[in-house]
Amino acid sequence: MSTNAVAARNPRANSTTLGALWILYAILRLVAVILLVLYVGTATVMFGALLTRVADFVAFMAVFHVLYIAAIIVTALSGLFGLLAGLALLSGKSARTLSLLAAFLSLHDLPFGTTLGIYTLIVFLP
Repeated sequence: MSTNAVAARNPRANSTTLGALWILYAILRLVAVILLVLYVGTATVMFGALLTRVADFVAFMAVFHVLYIAAIIVTALSGLFGLLAGLALLSGKSARTLSLLAAFLSLHDLPFGTTLGIYTLIVFLP
């Protein structure tokens, strides 16, 4: 029996499990945001130590800070939309848009985000 046939027989169980997984993933992402913010000084010192022999290290540090802030923002959005999608899936409401947005934002995060994102795309895309 194919997985589509099993999901078609009991779509509520599929969305409940998917919702719980999205909430778990969102908690992991939000903890990662907290850790990224707490250790910004350590990350800056560690990256700065790599630039001791570079002629124009200030430009590289500026790029590092822009990329670090972008990583914090993407991680926070991934956690926020994952939490919203998980809560919507658990409540039984239509969560297709939120789930697809959370899936696209999580695809870069190996291995859990990629796995959960691809599975969500398979479930919600025709």
